[in-house]
Amino acid sequence: MTRIIAPLIGLGFAFVLLLGLFGTITTEAEAPTAEHEFHLSPKHVDLASNGMLGKFDRQQLQRGFQVFKEVCAACHSIDLVAFRDLSALGYTEAEVKAIADQWVIEQPGVNPETGEAATRKNLPSDKFPKVYANEVAARAANNNAIPPDLSLLTKARPDGASYLYSLLTGYQEPSAELKREFPNFTVPEGLHHNPYFPTLNLAMPQPITSDGQVTYADGTAATVDQMAKDVTAFLVWTAEPKLEARHQAGLASVIFLIIFIALTWGAYKSVWRNVKH
Repeated sequence: MTRIIAPLIGLGFAFVLLLGLFGTITTEAEAPTAEHEFHLSPKHVDLASNGMLGKFDRQQLQRGFQVFKEVCAACHSIDLVAFRDLSALGYTEAEVKAIADQWVIEQPGVNPETGEAATRKNLPSDKFPKVYANEVAARAANNNAIPPDLSLLTKARPDGASYLYSLLTGYQEPSAELKREFPNFTVPEGLHHNPYFPTLNLAMPQPITSDGQVTYADGTAATVDQMAKDVTAFLVWTAEPKLEARHQAGLASVIFLIIFIALTWGAYKSVWRNVKH
């Protein structure tokens, strides 16, 4: 009896496994979603820092900092950057001190006389202060969304620079094609449509809204496209301030390897010139 039952149990287990495998293979594909069908890949943005030999355009970085200061800094922090780091953008020591001293948000601290919470003016050695004291305050001021710190944004997102530039210039109404294919698609109250955002709708309203929103000191025309490129370039710098040094080190390494290989090949040919291989 055991000889009969054991194979039957084995066949039963095999049948269940095959049934599970077949069910996995034949599972129907999920229905396409608007987020999948209409999420756009980032547009390429041409920056001086692009490529293996890229270098920062200091004038563009200063314009980008101005856009950040006048447009983005009301909601977003760059709390991994110190005021004195701005000297790398071409600002003088006096200009850095003035920027730190005049920054709207002051450094949190404690009154040494009373022990109560207080603030003080920023110093060049200070990091840029956080916009909000905590997450609760950030959510309360932004429709329950937390504005991300921008210090490392272009490194934290795939195609970071292109993604940021595309997002800043991509706000629009839902396309007619989107409405035709997904009639039930809506932009919830408090959100804003942008096909470069993964879910197509995001809490951040369009920050750069019109030409001339800032006035550049160097006379560059402040179009929406130009401002988006400039602030993107600035945030590439905040995420990778040593980019130029890294590129220079990489170039020096490649040159060294080329020379080393050439010398090694020459030595090989010289040492083994009379030896048959």
